[in-house]
Amino acid sequence: MTVLYSVDGAIATLTLNRPDARNALNDQMCEDLRRIASEVDQNIRLVFVRGSGPVFCAGADVKERAGMSVDQVRARRLKAFAAYHALEALPMPAVAVVHGAALGSGVEIAAACDFIVATPDAAFGTPEALRGTVGATQRLPRVLGKRLAKDLMFTNRRLTAAEARAAGLVSRVVPAAELEQELATIGHAVTMASPEAIRYAKQCIDRGVELDPQGALGLELMAIEAHLASGKGMGKS
Repeated sequence: MTVLYSVDGAIATLTLNRPDARNALNDQMCEDLRRIASEVDQNIRLVFVRGSGPVFCAGADVKERAGMSVDQVRARRLKAFAAYHALEALPMPAVAVVHGAALGSGVEIAAACDFIVATPDAAFGTPEALRGTVGATQRLPRVLGKRLAKDLMFTNRRLTAAEARAAGLVSRVVPAAELEQELATIGHAVTMASPEAIRYAKQCIDRGVELDPQGALGLELMAIEAHLASGKGMGKS
């Protein structure tokens, strides 16, 4: 399997599993990632997305693309977009756990999650344009702003974990020796919270940032009403 799936209580982990290829995204991994993300049980409260081996994901598998026709490349790219969307559409929080390189498709996978926890050795880049392709042009500008996103895209600049944290792409930088404890802390916090409240909050944030302030407030008011109508929106006493 190019993507492993495991469950521990209410927490699921998706692990990119092509370590010999630096977890490069190929056709099969696109299909596996989309399918597994789409089939996550609704009772799961939190999903971690990780990479096996020395890096998170070094980007698209350029060796695979070398033998493809134009139609095959187009189909493969659409499969990747479907995989990113499946992660983004998860109703529960998804957290990318990034170590080593996250390049191109790796950045797309990480950015499709709700936030990123990185170790100090992590590096983020979007070398698509310098590799002669177009991609990774939409999520990063929304987080980094268009100027820094263009710097990465046009010059092959890579952000360190600390730079990515300062720019708002990474939420937490955690020493490798402390990583599992930090993930356990995150897992405890999320699983102790109201799953309905978190899912409504995720919807409001994800959709609200695309609206004007009045539209975003209206979205939150509708979420409040729906939550109250469910009988679970009164909060904890």
